[in-house]
Amino acid sequence: MSAPSTEQVHEQQHDEREEVDGREAADLLDVVVRELGGQRREGQARMARAVTDAVRGRRHLLVQAGTGTGKSMAYLVPAVAHAVHRSSRAVVTTATLALQAQVVERDLPRLARALAPALGREPTWELLKGRANYLCRNKLDGGFPEEEAALFDLDAPGAGDAGRLGREVVRLREWAATTRTGDRDELEPGVSDRAWRQVSVTARECLGPQRCPVAAECFSERVRARAREVDVVVTNHAMTAIDALEGSGQLLPEHDLLVVDEAHELADRLTAVATAELSAAGVAAASRRLRRAAGVVSEGLDDAGVALEAALEQAAPGRLERWPAPLADAVTAVRDTARTALSDLRTATEGAAREEDAEARGARHLARAAVQEVFTVAERLAEASAHDVAWVGAAAPGGRAPSLHVAPLSVAGLLRERLFTDRTVVATSATLTLGGSFEPVARSFGLRSAAGDEAPWTGVDVGSPFDYARQGILYVARHLPPPGRAGLPAAVLDELAALLDAAGGRTLGLFSSRRAAEEAAAGVRERTGRTVLCQGEDRLPRLVRRFTDEVATSLFGTMSLWQGVDVPGPSCQLVVIDRIPFPRPDDPLMAARARAVDAAGGNGFLSVSAAHAAVRLAQGAGRLVRASGDRGVVAVLDPRLATARYGGFLRESLPGFWPTTSPETARRALERLDAAAAAPRG
Repeated sequence: MSAPSTEQVHEQQHDEREEVDGREAADLLDVVVRELGGQRREGQARMARAVTDAVRGRRHLLVQAGTGTGKSMAYLVPAVAHAVHRSSRAVVTTATLALQAQVVERDLPRLARALAPALGREPTWELLKGRANYLCRNKLDGGFPEEEAALFDLDAPGAGDAGRLGREVVRLREWAATTRTGDRDELEPGVSDRAWRQVSVTARECLGPQRCPVAAECFSERVRARAREVDVVVTNHAMTAIDALEGSGQLLPEHDLLVVDEAHELADRLTAVATAELSAAGVAAASRRLRRAAGVVSEGLDDAGVALEAALEQAAPGRLERWPAPLADAVTAVRDTARTALSDLRTATEGAAREEDAEARGARHLARAAVQEVFTVAERLAEASAHDVAWVGAAAPGGRAPSLHVAPLSVAGLLRERLFTDRTVVATSATLTLGGSFEPVARSFGLRSAAGDEAPWTGVDVGSPFDYARQGILYVARHLPPPGRAGLPAAVLDELAALLDAAGGRTLGLFSSRRAAEEAAAGVRERTGRTVLCQGEDRLPRLVRRFTDEVATSLFGTMSLWQGVDVPGPSCQLVVIDRIPFPRPDDPLMAARARAVDAAGGNGFLSVSAAHAAVRLAQGAGRLVRASGDRGVVAVLDPRLATARYGGFLRESLPGFWPTTSPETARRALERLDAAAAAPRG
């Protein structure tokens, strides 16, 4: 019998390594749970096994894991084991700062200590943020011009805001001499955004490691260097999206496993990053920088900016399907004059004195970046690609002038090409199925194209540790009038007040607009005399803290409360949703996407508007049950959830609460819960 070939030996070793990985990954979660003194959850174990199978099979995984599953540990354990065994790297991306902090500050340190004996060493990780989150050494050393006049005139009479700004910048400079990380989040107390801009740069403003004179001391570059050496890199969806748009490897280090937590936000974040704006004010600002930094006067760019302003004032807000001639001409003029200005700046730079100081070079770089941004956006708008949607944004209160916007019609192709190629992706969320199916999300990720071809993927729902049917009631106020545009009817305010009174306060109110939240808060206060906090009356963290600590208090607000509030216990026993959170009917991007689905033979309303509403509705309803002992009612004051044809699709996307349309049933349940919560504990 002949000896095995080198290839056969390698294949056998690979297969043996895979078997060891499989056995270890199945057991490592138990090791971590035992070390941390917790209890093994079946859903968590199922998810860990599914992640292991996906990595081994090089298949993408969509995994829905309800609140309380412990999904971060369920994906971190196999991801860390894979990275250590394979000498590779995993990237974990999250949508919120709260989850990012949890993974970096709590989950990974505990997991690393628990797994070290089994893996043979302690796993390593790094948190990677955008450049603007770190101090810029070059800016601190005078590599860029100061952006604020009289910045350090701290004690001048009438200095006011400028004096406060100067004191903040002085404190930042003192902190810069002692900080080891330069990370803004480590500065306590914090400073205003305006002050931070004086000591930081955006990615567009950064000179880059090749040209920056202090690149060796750069806080951001040091973090990036460490990220190239660790097992796990933790970042956010915006960084992941920028990396995808600019080409893999530009921001994130090389990796073969990407874990996307809060994955229901991914497509929207990529859309936001790929959306651009062109305004007359932006053109004028770029021209001013050009003049001050390099002495390049571009009268053509100034004139094009004036023409753009005039054309925008005459244009109707909304999607640009047929461009008005003055607006199309103005955009073309901005593009052409910006191109000429860049050429003039290049000539001026070549003729600049070699002994030019760092501030002058920095100012020239900022000017180039500003004009390049104007040119890039104008060129994209002038191209009028069928893959883009362009619209005129209306003037806003406070004097903001109308502007042009452009966004991708779909990001599915971008996601498939730039994110779901050359790596395994595990995408997870508590709300990843719509209408009980993974198909809508798979299509939004580009895993299933309109042509019917597919990337290899699997969808798994590992359930939730909560018994939603016993812990919560879904009450739909079928008898109320459907929502309109004229504010909240008296019948809705009466219903809301009766529910809140029955709950003894303890209510989180989720509203479609700030106006509706304020109107509801005023109406309930008048009808019940109870304490109702409203978003905008104080800083949101302080309002949430009061809502948590003062159990008879209620909190009303808008979209930031739909996803960002985690209040287990008796402080939140009623979640009220005023209306189904459909996108605004005048949203040009959503409307264009719906029409594109219709044109392809699909159902645009269900695929776009209803899908958007389903995710938001599930996120909002998910605020009720955050722990195994939580009980309560989700009350939807929009009868369409019970009466409309699409209501079934939306209800299937919600946790499995016990349903009712009886107001008496909902109020009696709330009264019992209030009495039980208020009863003295012996």
